[in-house]
Amino acid sequence: MAKKEGIKLIANNKKAYHDYFIEDTYEAGIALAGTEVKSLRMGKCSLKESFIRIEHGELFVYHMHISPYEKGNIFNKDPLRVRKLLVHRYEIHKLAAKVAEKGYTLVPLRVYFKDSLVKVEIGLARGKKLYDKRETIAKKDQKREAEREFRAKI
Repeated sequence: MAKKEGIKLIANNKKAYHDYFIEDTYEAGIALAGTEVKSLRMGKCSLKESFIRIEHGELFVYHMHISPYEKGNIFNKDPLRVRKLLVHRYEIHKLAAKVAEKGYTLVPLRVYFKDSLVKVEIGLARGKKLYDKRETIAKKDQKREAEREFRAKI
């Protein structure tokens, strides 16, 4: 029998979609301590100011805040520590080539449980200019207005 894949969202980075055009997405594992996993099970994670760097052929996520586990006492780690992402080497080489191009960066888009493993969705992103952000907001407003009018007709 096929195993049903269960995905439980922990944190979502809405600001990344506002600040960047997301060109491509990748899935990566993350190296965590035991108390960090317990804290994630309680949903205590923030991706707001986080970003990803490639150093010495490895991916690391910076400023990803995982709150300390309440019952973790001495086993708790620093909430903002640098965490290693687990990705195949060929994917790292592909990402490094893209990031070397001007204007591209790597941002974490969401953190979730896939079955019992913690995964991070990485986005290959290109920065938006101010006028692009305004254009996106205007499109959302138009779509929202159209939906309201459609509901009013029904």
